Amino acid sequence: MEAFTIHTGRAVPLRRSNVDTDQIIPSEWLKRIERTGFGAGLFSEWRADPGFVLNNPAYSGATVLVAGPDFGTGSSREHAVWALRDYGFRAVISPRFADIFRGNALGTGLLAVVLPEQTVLALQDLVAREPATEVTVDLAAREVRAGDITAPFELDEFTRWRLMEGLDDVGLTLRHESDIARFEGERPAWLPVTA
Repeated sequence: MEAFTIHTGRAVPLRRSNVDTDQIIPSEWLKRIERTGFGAGLFSEWRADPGFVLNNPAYSGATVLVAGPDFGTGSSREHAVWALRDYGFRAVISPRFADIFRGNALGTGLLAVVLPEQTVLALQDLVAREPATEVTVDLAAREVRAGDITAPFELDEFTRWRLMEGLDDVGLTLRHESDIARFEGERPAWLPVTA
């Protein structure tokens, strides 16, 4: 997993609430067996509408999504996070996330930042008026900065540390690889082994 400390990029104002994971990545995209290639399916039904915000060339290459409340509700599919990451997003900002979505995001390196709704609206207004505005998501300082907006956010220390170190669950386990190998080496030969 790529480490996350500070990210600065342009942002997309997604002025929709109650965005569920089926809207983020429709179910017909769930047949893929790898974690890549999902960006093409991100919001695919909405992207059929020429007026949808991701179709606006002014937001091409944006890496921060500023969404409405209740983002990532619905099914627990990790594919929604993979689609956002594959499309190029490094952070999603919203007043509220579904718990499972937020856990999936933070576990795979997509920073899900919770800010007060008024702050999110102010960010959406700013990047709608000035699409070239850069938004900085600073995990070290636990704050979001854009224009004259500076907004602190909370994130537990363990999750913050994992993101800053670039450690997903596999990475955390591999930090103990020598201990695991030693344990496996000391086990009686007649017991099952891991491959």
